[in-house]
Amino acid sequence: MNSNTPVNPTRNGDDPNLPVDGSGSLPPGGAGEVDPSIEFTADTAHPAGAATLLRTTAAIRERANALLSRARRGESQWFRIGGDDALEDAARTVAEVTRERYPWDTIPYHSRWRHFEAGGVNRVEELDKLLGRVDARQRARAHIDLVLVSVLLDAGAGAGWHYTESATGQRFSRSEGLGVASFHAFTSGLFSSNPDRPCQVDAVGLRGLVADRLGDAFQVSEVNPLVGLAGRATLLRRLGEAMSEQPETFGDDGRPGGLFDALVGPYGPAAPPTAEVTAHQILSLLLETLSRIWPAANAVDSIAADGSDSPGGIGSGDPALALGDCWRHSAVRGPGLTNGWMPFHKLSQWLTYSLLEPFEWAGVKVRQLDALTALPEYRNGGLLIDSGVIVPKDPAFLTRQWKVSDEFIVEWRALTVALLDEIAPRVRKVLDRTEEELPLACVLEGGTWAAGRALAQRLRDGAPPLLIESDGTVF
Repeated sequence: MNSNTPVNPTRNGDDPNLPVDGSGSLPPGGAGEVDPSIEFTADTAHPAGAATLLRTTAAIRERANALLSRARRGESQWFRIGGDDALEDAARTVAEVTRERYPWDTIPYHSRWRHFEAGGVNRVEELDKLLGRVDARQRARAHIDLVLVSVLLDAGAGAGWHYTESATGQRFSRSEGLGVASFHAFTSGLFSSNPDRPCQVDAVGLRGLVADRLGDAFQVSEVNPLVGLAGRATLLRRLGEAMSEQPETFGDDGRPGGLFDALVGPYGPAAPPTAEVTAHQILSLLLETLSRIWPAANAVDSIAADGSDSPGGIGSGDPALALGDCWRHSAVRGPGLTNGWMPFHKLSQWLTYSLLEPFEWAGVKVRQLDALTALPEYRNGGLLIDSGVIVPKDPAFLTRQWKVSDEFIVEWRALTVALLDEIAPRVRKVLDRTEEELPLACVLEGGTWAAGRALAQRLRDGAPPLLIESDGTVF
């Protein structure tokens, strides 16, 4: 999608350049293929319509591409963009890392499930044994319970933290450590209010969660500090509150696994192999039901650059207007109240990528995966800085501390989204794969995230190229 593609503020499905599912990456389907749960009328003059538009990946891509075009014209005060040689070099680096990591043919999705495989242990198999004789739908609910909480705990851990797995004696850090720690916290019943059913997450269990208990489960101590522990515990409590307020989606118990029933329910209780959902349907449901949990005060009716004018964190007190991972940028243009907002929804998209497998394991086909964007975080974005694709105009930018809401960080993340869309086809060309064989979800896994980590390890002992203040809920 080029930077000049308009986002139609009235009816998404009426624009021939945009798909009916709001993703901005695929052409509309033929007659009869319109999904009524995704197609919408977005009246961007009003907060609800503006929030709806800002929750589409079409808006993410269109605005990210506009900022990239602007930077290439030399109009960015923060960055210049490397030439084709830099893009080709980055693509070759990603392809080399992909071949090293996955020398066989099949490259899995970039998802939280890869971290549950850390150390060569099949923890999904362990979980399925603990669940016992349950049907596909019950198993899918448990898988979704686990992965949703684990993803919300997956912001950067910091360099000083690790987790030692008692069963194997293996020591893990960073994302793998957070994944393994959250897996064992889940199976021990930390997030369940029902002692007879430890392997579930429910609203009552989360609302009673305190930081000390979470810290104990993650082996946190003075000598083993975890960045943003209190913020993570707050996020899980807010998840519990949001689920208890929405029984129509999460059921009377308030379980994340209710998302499966909400999306697959129309296909009947057996969830036959004919059941289908799109990736953007999953993302849209997550954003509609869970945007209220993010501590960032960003709301579509806020005035201040970072939404900090909003008392109590939400401008009008309406959780439907909370934007979460969506930030102000002075050069972003858009219709109505969306003007000036650059959406990302990084953790929500990471969660969507991580929900693909539970749906597929239950026999549900998930289509249009490339509706989702690349994840703008410090590994993918770090890859582009370290490979000279994104070049800060002042070297001092690499040594100062930034906030997530700073325009420098917002633009870096937007450029990451747009440029990884350009790098992905180059990676496929090097690996001789088609888009169908290697969707963006697999390029990220192969891939860009691992290459970013490898370059960071080589250059700075694993530290990202930028210093960003984190509360554990964005990065």
